[in-house]
Amino acid sequence: MKLQQCFMLFICVCFINCTSKSNSPEFIKSTEGRYLFNADEVIEVYFNNTQLFLKWHGANEIKPLKVDKNTFYVKEMNEKIQFKKNPENKKVYIVLVPKNEKDSHQYNYRKLNNNEKTPSEFLSNNEFDKALEAYKLIKLNDSLDPFIEEAYLNRLGYNELKKENFTKALNIFKINIALYPNSSNVYDSFGDGLFKNGDTIKAIENYKKSLSLDSGNKNAIRQIKRLEKKE
Repeated sequence: MKLQQCFMLFICVCFINCTSKSNSPEFIKSTEGRYLFNADEVIEVYFNNTQLFLKWHGANEIKPLKVDKNTFYVKEMNEKIQFKKNPENKKVYIVLVPKNEKDSHQYNYRKLNNNEKTPSEFLSNNEFDKALEAYKLIKLNDSLDPFIEEAYLNRLGYNELKKENFTKALNIFKINIALYPNSSNVYDSFGDGLFKNGDTIKAIENYKKSLSLDSGNKNAIRQIKRLEKKE
C-alpha cells in the first residue's frame, strides 16, 4: 500500500513539474514579443520548447520560475510578473505583482507593436530622423527623463566620435541641437565633431554659435583661434 502511495505521489510531482514549465500555444502567442521597460530599453519575451525566457539588461537567457498559469518569479528583478491586457487600450502589459495584497495592479510595461523601436534602436539602424522624433516624444512626455538629457546624448556622440563613426556622431550632436537649441555646449560638441571629420569651415561656424550663447566658452575660443590660423 505504501509503495502504491509513493508511486502516486511521484506521478503527481512529475505532473506538477511538467505543467509548471510548459505554456499553452494561446499564452505563447499573446505574450511573446517586446515590452517597453523604460523610454529607451525593452524586455524581450520569448519561448523555447514552450518555456518562457526573457532578454533584459544584456542577459539573453533569463528563465523565470513559473508560479502558476500566468505568474512568474523573475529572480533578476526580484519580482513576480503577470501578463495582463489593459482594458483601456487593449494592449498586453507585463505587470509587477504587488507585494502587498491590498495594493492594486499597475500596468507597468507595455507590449510594443511589431514596427515600434526605441530611440537607440533607430540610432543603431542609422534612422536619425526617426530617432529624433522618438527623442522628441520622450521629452514631450517627460522632460526629465534621463534618456533625453543633454549630457547623456552628448556622451553618446563623443563615444561614436572616439570610434571614428563620424556620421553617427554628427547626427547625434544634431539631435542634441534640435532638442536643446539654446545650449552653448551642443554647438561646441557639434563643432568638435565637424573638426574631427575635416570640415573646418562648419566647425568654426558652430564654435562661433556656441560663443554667441556663452561668451566664456574656452574650448570654442581656443578652437576658433587655432582653426582660423590654418585658413
